[in-house]
Amino acid sequence: MQQANKAAVQVVFVIPPKVHLLDITGPAHVFYEALSYGAPVTSWFCNIHTEESAIESSSQLWLAHLTDFHTLQLNKGDIIFVPGLDATLLLDDHFLTTTSKTFQCWMIEQHDKGVIICSVCTGAFLLAQTGLLDEKECTTHWKYLERFTQRYPQAHLQQNRLFVQSGNIYTSAGVASGIDLSLYLLEKLFGSHFATQIAKEVVVYIRRNPSDPQLSAFMQHRNHMEERIHKAQDLLSQSLEKKWNIEQLAEQVHMSGRNLTRLFRKTTNISISQYLDQLRTERAQQLIKEGHTMQATATQCGLKSTNQLRQLLKKK
Repeated sequence: MQQANKAAVQVVFVIPPKVHLLDITGPAHVFYEALSYGAPVTSWFCNIHTEESAIESSSQLWLAHLTDFHTLQLNKGDIIFVPGLDATLLLDDHFLTTTSKTFQCWMIEQHDKGVIICSVCTGAFLLAQTGLLDEKECTTHWKYLERFTQRYPQAHLQQNRLFVQSGNIYTSAGVASGIDLSLYLLEKLFGSHFATQIAKEVVVYIRRNPSDPQLSAFMQHRNHMEERIHKAQDLLSQSLEKKWNIEQLAEQVHMSGRNLTRLFRKTTNISISQYLDQLRTERAQQLIKEGHTMQATATQCGLKSTNQLRQLLKKK
């Protein structure tokens, strides 16, 4: 899919000391796939201290050949990602206080000219240190909510939110939410169909929105090691529009319908029909939020009619 008619978008990934790799590589891979599908995006990886061209991550993997942030010329609509970092640094007041003032001023300048600034997980701490989150709604990883509130009381911290938008600033809750946020931004830039293509490419089963909770029905009931049940859950979540029956599903995972029904409940503590209802409810709510008609929503969720959809939503 070509996006040649769109202006080029620069996406900058900030690399702080002891960076969490998945906070960077998750969003970076989403934009890499967007580029491969024809979106005009350019990625940069930059330091926060001009003298550092290489950084050791929290996983002990080094990232090198970093670009000095002050050499980047960004425009309104470009994007900056600020990832999370090792907990020991978050608890170190000296580190947070002495973070490069030049970098902080640069971030404020980018914000003022309309660059979109996104934090992933505990990257919100670095963003809050600039003062950009003062009097703004934001979020961060659930484990560090108390620490964040104590240090940045002027920020309006939101709990149990996947990601939060305040003007041209987005803060997200954790690693996976950085991917969700990237897909959300792609949708705003290049449309829903394009973002859906990328979501399928990176095998993300559903694109979530800012108002959604950190825990999704598509991620619940997956804390087990039963491979056949995982496969059944994958099939259901990736093809909600299909009207599965137990025997068809069982055949796909090489089981009898009776054994699949029994093992699914034993493994997840809910029935297949209850699980499917949860997936359909969450997907339907998302589609309706996006402006889809009740009929289109019912069809995409594998329901026979809008009446069946309304009955499903009433159960919530």
